[in-house]
Amino acid sequence: MMRKAVFVASILLTATCAPAFAGLGGDASSVEADRVSMKGEVRALSQAGFTVHAITSAGGMVVNEYSASDGKVFAVSWSGPGVPDLRQVLGSYFSLAQQAVNRPHYNHHQLRIATPDVVVESSGHTRSFVGRAWAPALLPQNFSVADIK
Repeated sequence: MMRKAVFVASILLTATCAPAFAGLGGDASSVEADRVSMKGEVRALSQAGFTVHAITSAGGMVVNEYSASDGKVFAVSWSGPGVPDLRQVLGSYFSLAQQAVNRPHYNHHQLRIATPDVVVESSGHTRSFVGRAWAPALLPQNFSVADIK
């Protein structure tokens, strides 16, 4: 029980102390600002119906922002030595995820929040975290959540 509390607390505490990102449901035009904030490099890969903007920091954090052809960020993923600022990464969906995290969770190393509006998955241990989040209503047609890496 103590590990779960520490894991959830670490995720929520990082929500106020890490660099800013475009935010789920936000506009993909902020990718450059995110790159500057992370002091990282960005590379974009366009695929059928969406673009992945991969931002890599010198410290090893990688944040992928998935934007649809309309420019909306419909999914984000992260990996690295910590958890990014979830308040920024989840954008307007942060409060929904925060409310859902107060429900019982039974796994000490993984967190999964699934509401009709947002799904957040995060797991890891010291210096090795991964996660992803998406807004089901914003997913492009024929897009598989398995492609959020």
